Amino acid sequence: MNDQRPRTAHAQGAETPGFAALFTPKLVTVLREGYGLAQLRADAVAGLTVAIVALPLSMAIAIASGATPAQGLYTAIVGGFLVSALGGSRFQIGGPAGAFIVLVAATVAQHGMDGLILATFLSGLMLAAVGFLRLGTFIKFIPFPVTVGFTAGIAVIIFASQVKELLGLSLDHEPGELLAKVPALWDARGSVTPAAVALSAGTVAVILALRRWRPHWPGMLIAVGAAAVAASLLNLPVATIGTRFGGIPSTLPVPALPALSPERIVAVLPAAVSFTLLGAIESLLSAVVADGMTGRRHRSNCELVAQGAANVGASLFGGFCVTGTIARTATNVRSGAHGPVAGMLHAAFLLLFMLVAAPLAAYIPLAALAGVLAVVAWNMIEKPAIAILLRSGRGEATVLAATFLLTILRDLTEGIVVGFALGSVLFIHRMSRMTAIATQTPFVARDRSDASGMRDAYDEALAANPDIVVYRITGALFFGATASIGSVLDRIQDGHRALVVDFAAVPFLDSTGANMIEGLAHKARKRGVTLWLTGGGRDIRRTLLSHGLRKPGVRFAATVEDAVAAIVGQTGAEGAGRRAGDAEA
Repeated sequence: MNDQRPRTAHAQGAETPGFAALFTPKLVTVLREGYGLAQLRADAVAGLTVAIVALPLSMAIAIASGATPAQGLYTAIVGGFLVSALGGSRFQIGGPAGAFIVLVAATVAQHGMDGLILATFLSGLMLAAVGFLRLGTFIKFIPFPVTVGFTAGIAVIIFASQVKELLGLSLDHEPGELLAKVPALWDARGSVTPAAVALSAGTVAVILALRRWRPHWPGMLIAVGAAAVAASLLNLPVATIGTRFGGIPSTLPVPALPALSPERIVAVLPAAVSFTLLGAIESLLSAVVADGMTGRRHRSNCELVAQGAANVGASLFGGFCVTGTIARTATNVRSGAHGPVAGMLHAAFLLLFMLVAAPLAAYIPLAALAGVLAVVAWNMIEKPAIAILLRSGRGEATVLAATFLLTILRDLTEGIVVGFALGSVLFIHRMSRMTAIATQTPFVARDRSDASGMRDAYDEALAANPDIVVYRITGALFFGATASIGSVLDRIQDGHRALVVDFAAVPFLDSTGANMIEGLAHKARKRGVTLWLTGGGRDIRRTLLSHGLRKPGVRFAATVEDAVAAIVGQTGAEGAGRRAGDAEA
C-alpha cells in the first residue's frame, strides 16, 4: 500500500524534514551505516594527525587571546569532543579559533577571566537555541564579501597582536585597539630581542619549508619543538610558557558552573552575543568547506546545537569559545577521516599528550608560538577571493572594504552588521532593476493543454483597444521595486474603462507590493476604471486578498485573454443596452 500520511511540502515540492532528520548527530548516521575496524583505523590516523596540528595551535591561540595555554587545551579537548560527538557534520573539528582572538582578548580585558567563561557559557546556550529554532539556514545568508572582509580584518589584528612576541619587545602595556597599538609598538622598537626574532623567523621558515617539500609532515609541531630545543640548549634569553605561565597542568580541572548573577549576565551579554554570531558563522562556513571537499551534506541546525553544547562544556572546565575550525577540519578530511570518530579521537589524543608531555610544554618559546600565529594569520587572508571581489565591481568592493576597515578600526560585530546591511542594500538594488513592466504589447494565448499542444493566436487588436490598458509585470514585486513600478501604473487616463495588471511572470509579491496595488485600485475606483488582476499563483492571490483586493472593486481572471474578453463582452453588452434604450425612446 502507498503511504497516505499527510506530508508538509516546501514551495519547491520537497518534503519538510522532521525533528529527527534535522537533529540526529552524524555520529549516529555513521554508526547506522556500519562501522568496523577499517573505519576505526582511518579515523585514528586522521585524529592523530589533527591532534598534532591542534596541540601547538590551541596553546598559541589561547595565549594570544589573553588566556593560558592550558585553557586552550581544555577548549580543544572538551569542545572538540562534543562538536564531533553531537554535530551535524561528519568531518568538523572543533576547538579554539584564531577568529575569536580579538573578541576573547577584549572580553578578558573588560570583564576578566570569569567574565570570559560566563560569556562562553551564555553563548553556548544561545547557539543551542538558534539551532533548535532552526535559524541555521538564515545565518548562512551572510554575503561572501562580508566573510572575506572580516576574515582578512581578523588576520591583520592577529598579526598585530603577535608583533610584541615576534620581536621580543618589552612593553609594559599593549593597547588592544590597532590604532593605539601601532604607536606603542613603534615606541618600544629599541627593546627588540635578537634571539626572539631568530626563533620566530626560524619557526616561520621551517613551517613554510615543510609545507612545500614535506606537506604531510606536522610542520607546526616540528617547528615549535625545534625552537624549544634550540632555546633550551643555547639558553636563549626569551620568554617561554614556563617563565610566563609556569607550565601547564597534566590533568583536566574539576568541572564547575561559572558564577551566575543577573548583574554579571547583563554585563557580559554583548560579548556572548558576539561569540554566538561569529561562532555560528565560522562553524557553518567550516562545515560547508568540508562538504565541498567530500561531497557530503551537513545538518546546519544540528551543528549549531552541538556548538552550543561544546561551548557550555568548555566553560564548565575553564575553557573559552569553541567553533568549527576550517584548517583543522580540512586537515581531517585530507588525512582520510571516515566520520565523527576522528574528531573524538583527536580530542582523546590531545588529552593523552597533556597527561604525558605537560612538563615539556614549559620549554616552548612564546616567539615560536607567535611565529605559528603569523603563518595562521597569513593563511586566513583569502588572497584569490579578494582579487576576484575587487574585479567584480564597485558594489562587492565597497562591501569588502567597509567590512575590513570596520573590523580592524572599530569592532568585529560592527563590521559584520554594516557589511551585511550594505550587501543587502546592494542585493535589493540589483533585484529591483530586474523587475520590469510592459504595456500595450501583443499577447499570445497560453497553452490550452489539448492533444495537439498548439498555442492559439491572440487577436492583437484587443491589446490595442483604446479602452483597455494592459500591464504585464515581470520579476519580483517587492519593496525595492514598488517605486519604479508604481510610477508607471499611476499613469491611468480618465478615458480608460479598464486596467489589466498581469502577475503571471511575478514569482514573489510582498506586502509593500500588495499595498501599492491596493492604492492603485483605490485610484482606479475614483476615476471609474475597473481594475483586473490576472495570473499569479496561490500565494500571490492570497497576499492580494489579504490587502483588501476583492470584488466588486477588483476583478480577477486566470489570464489576460480571459480578462480582455470579459471586458469586451461587458462593453458590448452595455453598448447593446444603450442602443436598445435609444430605439425605445
